[in-house]
Amino acid sequence: MPLVDPVIERVLAEFERRAEDEQRRLSSPDTNRDELLLSVGRPAGMLLYLLTTGAQSKRILELGASYGYSTVWLAAAARTTGGKVLSLELRENKIEHARQALTRAGLSSRVEFHAGDCLDTLRSLPGPFDFVLLDVWKDLYVPCFELVHPKLAPGGIIAADNMLLPESARPHADAYRQRVRAAGDLDSVLIEVGNGIEISRKR
Repeated sequence: MPLVDPVIERVLAEFERRAEDEQRRLSSPDTNRDELLLSVGRPAGMLLYLLTTGAQSKRILELGASYGYSTVWLAAAARTTGGKVLSLELRENKIEHARQALTRAGLSSRVEFHAGDCLDTLRSLPGPFDFVLLDVWKDLYVPCFELVHPKLAPGGIIAADNMLLPESARPHADAYRQRVRAAGDLDSVLIEVGNGIEISRKR
């Protein structure tokens, strides 16, 4: 049995084929990484889905939709829990791509997009949030955490991607993990799935 229904599975497979095609471009110095899909990947997507549905998360926040791969996983979870995804993304063209994917997957009603700078948007978004995916530019992880942490529901989870890879992001990832551990009200663990995900749960 597939984890999600066949319609959603087809959309995820489209993303994964694109990510595989783009992988060879990563080593080129002329490549603009922001144009690439750079998705969390299937094992991480499945983990996000299982965490979100297992916790029965209803208010789900995604920081960094990109082209919508993780958005589809979170929206599928929201359909299961009866919840909603608030997805923040800087670029309108990526939001449009994500919207089209969600429509094909039959999940468009489960996601509300907010375009623009994530820090500006976070300041105005009311909590509480049950689940947060943090997957923006890595120098924004700690500033995003400072804004999200007070709005995290008791028992709420933050999942931060790219804790191990790429290696160029490791200093920012380490700074984020140190900040999470210093918060005092979170239990946190690094999971070696995909590019490395820090899972933190508010007590």
